[in-house]
Amino acid sequence: MSIDSRPRRSLMRDKANGKIAGVCAGLAEYFNIEVWLVRIIAVTALIFSSSFVFVIYVAMWFILDEKKPDPVSHSQHTVGVKTKVWQAGEPPQRAFHDIAREFQDMEQSLQKMERYVTSNAYKLDRELDRL
Repeated sequence: MSIDSRPRRSLMRDKANGKIAGVCAGLAEYFNIEVWLVRIIAVTALIFSSSFVFVIYVAMWFILDEKKPDPVSHSQHTVGVKTKVWQAGEPPQRAFHDIAREFQDMEQSLQKMERYVTSNAYKLDRELDRL
């Protein structure tokens, strides 16, 4: 998957999956990690940083927009599908295959950039930009 074809994500509060205001749930969804891990990090940071993390949490509570609830989830119970290999408990061979595919995509992208940078079109574009 190229960088341009990825869906655009936005940071929003997820009150449906949140405990207080949905800030940790929104952060977890944005960074694609488990909610409990974000909550542990937030509580640990709150303990060791006095009131700074609390101020940041409250600020995010007011600044971030609330995620609109999915209409399908209200009518019927849906099961969330784990997308990452480590979340789904897949065997290491599958993880290796997925990582190899990602590196292959990056290699193709790098080759495409290298072809452009070493081409005459790049040299011409640089000269035109200097004018």
